[in-house]
Amino acid sequence: MASNNHKHDPNVLHPHISPTSMYVKVAATLFALTVLTVVAHHFHEVLGVLAAPIAFLIAAIKATFVLLYFMHLKDDNNMNRVIFASGFFFLLVLLFFSAIDIWTRVVEVSPL
Repeated sequence: MASNNHKHDPNVLHPHISPTSMYVKVAATLFALTVLTVVAHHFHEVLGVLAAPIAFLIAAIKATFVLLYFMHLKDDNNMNRVIFASGFFFLLVLLFFSAIDIWTRVVEVSPL
């Protein structure tokens, strides 16, 4: 019979310390943000050029909740946070160099 005490179990890194009520609150927040995304989509003509930035902002907030609570980065050590954030840094580097490549292209005229 297994014990619920994981203090001396070498196979358990850390027990789940988050209560179920926190997961329910985070899930409700994610559902509310999803509804907000749908509402923002219905008003995309009114929002004009702000429609895409608002949608990306809502998506970034939802991704932050998922990363912090469901992937447990909130309770994890700083090294794992840095490693995870480095992925976003290199994504920004990739996008930066891709944008520089596109912006500095010379328009070629077809000789035909």
